[in-house]
Amino acid sequence: MLSLPQQRAAHIDTLTGTLTDAANEFQHWHDWVCQFARLMQVSDAEPPLPQAKSQAPGGHCMIFSPHPDDECIVGALPLRLRQEGQWRVSNIAVTLGSRLDRRAGRWSELQQACELLGFDTRKLGDDGLEQVKPETQDLAPTLWRSHVERVAQLIADERPELILLPHAGDGIATHMGVHHLVTQALARSSHRCVLGQTEYWATQSSPNCMIETSCADTARLVQALAQHRGEVERNPYHLRLPAWMADNVRRGGEMIGGAGSAPPDFGFATLYQLSLWGGGAWRQDLSPRLCPAKERLNGNWLRATAVAR
Repeated sequence: MLSLPQQRAAHIDTLTGTLTDAANEFQHWHDWVCQFARLMQVSDAEPPLPQAKSQAPGGHCMIFSPHPDDECIVGALPLRLRQEGQWRVSNIAVTLGSRLDRRAGRWSELQQACELLGFDTRKLGDDGLEQVKPETQDLAPTLWRSHVERVAQLIADERPELILLPHAGDGIATHMGVHHLVTQALARSSHRCVLGQTEYWATQSSPNCMIETSCADTARLVQALAQHRGEVERNPYHLRLPAWMADNVRRGGEMIGGAGSAPPDFGFATLYQLSLWGGGAWRQDLSPRLCPAKERLNGNWLRATAVAR
């Protein structure tokens, strides 16, 4: 097992290209995450075998990512749906960040990350959308309407059963802007689906779904996040992702399981608030659900909710 200084050195090697083989890179992150799990005295969950390719394909999940890297941070549910239920996952890069000089690099990094996760990815517009912030609705209403129309058309064309987007108070202007953008587009399109609100910069008050990830899946998310080299060189937040996911177990165990209840024996998890949307508006929140890594997550309950009338 690598010591902490060796881990840091190996991390630097991944940034400079020394660990170029994806399998070796994954093994490095897997060993590192497993060490983290042992420090917490939790056992790794044995994930179910991937669903046979010959079985019927699952649903379609669209992630509306405010920035390149969000697809990794909130990627537990879509990753498991793709692996265990044959879902198609499309990451929608709403913006490529505010720095013009970094947009080409961030798009390249995003493609590498999505390739590791098995997600499709596309940009909105040639270079992402501009000024996706709540105040743009008032300061530049014409620009905002064009953004809403673009997203509404995409949703109408693709008709995903599950849409992921940040919750309304997710702390950063672009995250909150994406929430308003997508919910307004849904209102315009009248598409019926399950809406999964995500969190990162600020917690949401009422999550109702906790998705556990095994050490292997957690490592895959860290490995994918590490592909965003220009960002993690500035701030190595990929090294903190397992700690954030571990804290989600502490918080979600009681918020979803009930105050005073014992949390599940998960090592790592991600929280979502899942609700049914239809006819242009919120219909109802889904029932609370804990999803262990050892149980297959085929997403049939999500598809059934989305198509039921």
